[in-house]
Amino acid sequence: MSTQTIKAVVLDDKLQKTGDFDLPQEYAQINSHNLYLYTKSYLAALRENVAHTKNKGSVSGGGKKPWSQKGRGGARSGSSRSSVWVGGGSAFGPRGNRNYDLKINKKQKKLALQFALFDKAKKASLFVTNALEVASGKTKDAASIVKTLNARDILVVKDLIDEKTFLAFRNINNAYLVEASELNAYVVAAFRAVIIEKSVLENIIKEG
Repeated sequence: MSTQTIKAVVLDDKLQKTGDFDLPQEYAQINSHNLYLYTKSYLAALRENVAHTKNKGSVSGGGKKPWSQKGRGGARSGSSRSSVWVGGGSAFGPRGNRNYDLKINKKQKKLALQFALFDKAKKASLFVTNALEVASGKTKDAASIVKTLNARDILVVKDLIDEKTFLAFRNINNAYLVEASELNAYVVAAFRAVIIEKSVLENIIKEG
């Protein structure tokens, strides 16, 4: 079994590297298929079931038999609402009752998150800090964090989001701020870089 050690980058209050944070060696053994399954389930849950067609009983008209049953030399017909008529109901169209949810168990959810964090660390894109706050509440100060980390886009993970930090990040298109309770494998995988408070990462490892 591999003993590969993957390290996250530890940053100080000025976002300067001060050391490394070792992720558990077991993370290197997690199959990436767990992340695939979780992502598939997550996106399926977001899917809106809006496709709906009218069947024969839903379209208007058709109360009268179009023509007599016999005598005209043509095919018989009982209603203009039939699916074979133009403007008639759909025979096998969607009815807005399809369930797109895909089930995934708790263990797979944890494994997916662990693999997503491991993958970011492997790419040197997982940054750990003791606390990340933008006390000024100014967007320019939050933008400087993204610029300092030299990332196209970044996920910022805090234990609890304070109002000032929220205000600072809310208008930055390439940064997304989440609390620890909202963190999942999909959002980790969706961003090029992740900066996470040390206490949050330690809890994930502890609960794993």
